[in-house]
Amino acid sequence: GTAFGPDESWAIVKTEWPAVPMEIVEDRASVQLSTSKLIVEIRKSPCSVVIGDRRGEIIVADAPGKGMSWNGREVRVWKVMPPDEYYYGLGERAGPLEHRGRAYVNWNTDASRYQRGSDPLYQSIPFLLALRQGRSYGIFFDNPSRSSFDLGNTQRDQYSFGAEEGELNYYVFYGPDPKSVLERYTELVGRMPLPPLWALGYQQSRWSYEPERRVREIAHTFRQRQIPCDVIYLDIDYMDGFRAFTVDARKFPNFRQMIADLVRIGFKVVAIIDPGIKQEPGYWVYDEGLKGGHFVTLPDGSLYTGVVWPGVCVFPDFTREETRRWWGGLYKELVEAGVRGFWNDMNEPAVFVETDRLVDRTMALDALHGERGRQIEHRRVHNVYGMLMARATFEGLRRLRPGERPFVLTRASYAGGHRYAATWTGDNTSNWEHLQLWIPMVLNLGLSGQPFAGPDIGGFGGNPSAELYTRFLQAGVFSPFCRVHSEKGSRDREPWAFGPEYEAIHRRFIELRYELLPYLYTVFEEATRTGWPVMRPMFLEYPTDRRTYRMDTQFLLGRDLLVAPVLEEGARSVEVYLPEGEWFDFWTGERVTGPRHLRVEAPLDRIPLFVRGGAILPMRPVVQYVDEAPINPLVLHVFPSRECAGALYEDDGVSEAYQRGQYARTRFGCRMSAEEIAVEIGQREGSYVPPPRAYLLGVHAIEREPTRVARAGEELVRVRSFAELSHLPKGWSYDPVRRLVWVKFPDEG
Repeated sequence: GTAFGPDESWAIVKTEWPAVPMEIVEDRASVQLSTSKLIVEIRKSPCSVVIGDRRGEIIVADAPGKGMSWNGREVRVWKVMPPDEYYYGLGERAGPLEHRGRAYVNWNTDASRYQRGSDPLYQSIPFLLALRQGRSYGIFFDNPSRSSFDLGNTQRDQYSFGAEEGELNYYVFYGPDPKSVLERYTELVGRMPLPPLWALGYQQSRWSYEPERRVREIAHTFRQRQIPCDVIYLDIDYMDGFRAFTVDARKFPNFRQMIADLVRIGFKVVAIIDPGIKQEPGYWVYDEGLKGGHFVTLPDGSLYTGVVWPGVCVFPDFTREETRRWWGGLYKELVEAGVRGFWNDMNEPAVFVETDRLVDRTMALDALHGERGRQIEHRRVHNVYGMLMARATFEGLRRLRPGERPFVLTRASYAGGHRYAATWTGDNTSNWEHLQLWIPMVLNLGLSGQPFAGPDIGGFGGNPSAELYTRFLQAGVFSPFCRVHSEKGSRDREPWAFGPEYEAIHRRFIELRYELLPYLYTVFEEATRTGWPVMRPMFLEYPTDRRTYRMDTQFLLGRDLLVAPVLEEGARSVEVYLPEGEWFDFWTGERVTGPRHLRVEAPLDRIPLFVRGGAILPMRPVVQYVDEAPINPLVLHVFPSRECAGALYEDDGVSEAYQRGQYARTRFGCRMSAEEIAVEIGQREGSYVPPPRAYLLGVHAIEREPTRVARAGEELVRVRSFAELSHLPKGWSYDPVRRLVWVKFPDEG
């Protein structure tokens, strides 16, 4: 062809932007656009673009003599690649954090048993984040067909990106810092809505928990052993012959009652739903879809079919709004039965049987999507299929449970898919390499706009040793999405499955996640406003520190908590890098000053954790599930430094009322002098009022017992121990071993 089709974006949500005052100067060779911050020069022959700042420094430039190309079908652009520039993002990648020297394909693929370097994977997010000497820009290439990025793999001084179909539609974002780039990018493609609080809890899954008595046994064992857990998953074996939206009455004779009983002891149930619909007259979903014209067709008008779990299947056309609405309504019976979340799998879309019409075990490239008389070949929209399925599910749940936050988990996605679903890193393997791999994978997803992600903890395929499972879990409880999952026929993966010694370690780390939920939920809420990731690479907070640019063995949870997992078999210590400033060992309270590398002891029951000096971490007592009990007391751990700050975000945890101001935000600070430390608790913002409770402040690094502790001028009474203080409404105690002052008083808003 010699022309592009109609321009359309599935990713972009903001199309109206404020006008930017600019000066336009044109001559024979170029057009120059100048704003208060940037200068964009568009050179006419060959067509190329150079973007610089007002000081004349080039930010990003097309490669001389190449620029942009289009051969009637494929599009591509080449950019100059400075030797000191670093590259991140690009969604889900099975490799290191930094991408220089590598080449990647964007083509959503059922990449079962992927390994380091496998490409492509399940998701395609064509957003690139660049960093050079502390200054950052981003490029979003909005094209959902098969595309690719070559980051100096072919030519060391140039990088390029392009696609086999569609337009060369791309957006450039200038920071100057990486956080600002992510803010602007997610302003364009949208940000994650706040998930229900229970989705931040620990989640237990397996292919498959069946029959009904096994599901009940798992749930009751969690409660009997006092190991916190919020969610149990039902994989494909709960269905009747793997038919979507059905239940196998032989395996689950009391499905509704089972769910009601699980709800009674604090569990939510999440069930899997795949897109393939069995081609079987009499099966109500197939009959409805056929009647409504909801399935993808072939050029000759016949239905496209492919083999997946139920056998020969047809596939909904999620590009059609009518089909998405139909699909969303199909969840009605499962929602009424009490299922609270849905897991959309196999939605690359994956197909089992390879034929001459099949590429990469997916739908035929000439299969047709579309509505209103306009048809699009599958090759043009392949990478948005999974995202649009998740969208259909998300929007359907909103209609079925109005006012309640949906929870959807998707395997395949595209830029903007975080508006509808969390994700995980697919079918990983139980080995030490995959324990190392998931960290940069989740970090780059976060740098691509998807903050709610995590691995199958313990590995999906294979059988982990007790040590590997323990180290995987110790790291995984700090991932935004925290789920254990494993394949059929593998060894049990429940936290108690490796014996009493390991069970105690697993319990303690899962408990720690629950203690940290006030902090974690606050970081999640920040992500909904800013687009910043929940789990962050070190450079995001320290963009001028070049030692952090390739660091993917440790990470930050939010701004304040540094996590350095044990990633090697038999290791009992970890090399940790602490950036500039003061840091506190989470376990011992020891204060360390950065920047420095240090080797930290890591016995089997511990991994290195550090808190940024000046942080105030909100925490809570352990519960067995998130809404078992209100927070009481609200624990504030204060790590004093020259400047202290912290915040707590709260709401009801389930509804969308927070969007109407029904939330509470409390800011904290502290001031230090030679004589005293003053902790400040700000006035609560918002209309949400939490239940009555006490504050419990733990002020760290206090070398000597205070002579006086007062609150708002009232001197508090010293008691002998923390245990005694826990039974009183107010007072204080001092722990000389941990150098910790505990202060308790009522929360008065």
